[in-house]
Amino acid sequence: MDIQHSQHRQHRVVFAAACIAGISYLLVARHDGGMAYTLWKGAGVALLALWCGLQARDVAGWMITAVIAFGALGDVLLETHGLTIGALAFALGHLVAATLYWRNRRMQAPATQKALALALLVLAPLVSWLLTERADVTFYAAILGIMAATAWLSRFPRYSTGIGAVMFVVSDWLIFARLGPLESAAWVSYAIWLLYFVGQALIAWGVVTTLASDKTG
Repeated sequence: MDIQHSQHRQHRVVFAAACIAGISYLLVARHDGGMAYTLWKGAGVALLALWCGLQARDVAGWMITAVIAFGALGDVLLETHGLTIGALAFALGHLVAATLYWRNRRMQAPATQKALALALLVLAPLVSWLLTERADVTFYAAILGIMAATAWLSRFPRYSTGIGAVMFVVSDWLIFARLGPLESAAWVSYAIWLLYFVGQALIAWGVVTTLASDKTG
């Protein structure tokens, strides 16, 4: 019991550290301060990935760890290698996530929830195209839509993993809008990061806690 209690305490500390790192990045979200700021940007989601990995006990646990780790990699690559390379890391994470969610889909999803999932599937690329008129962005957004739709139909809680996936979509829409109509809007960078980081935290929390309850239930 002492070992288990120590592990739970360690997990809470790591999750709290992830939240502190992620939310504190808002202080520098619009500044280009070199590698230190790039590492600060990646730290929050990297710690979320560590939190997932510390609790991974099966394939699903390692899959969600990989999903969040690809996010941290994408955060850094966006700063060091640009939008295209960074988006590739995120796309790989979305594909792993969609596989995880589909393997854990709800067998009896209500028609309304299926309709919402279909809306995410269609709107993610459609809105992205309207914002950018770029084929590469729209292709990425199609993968994003698959991730969000499967998250919504998964057995993981909609009020954490499902909402987190939707927040991820909205965050990316704001990134694309910043390439055009919202280019000069100062608030956009803060909104992008807040939606993205909180979305990642909710995704991780919903999956990991559900998998943990499977082991104890």
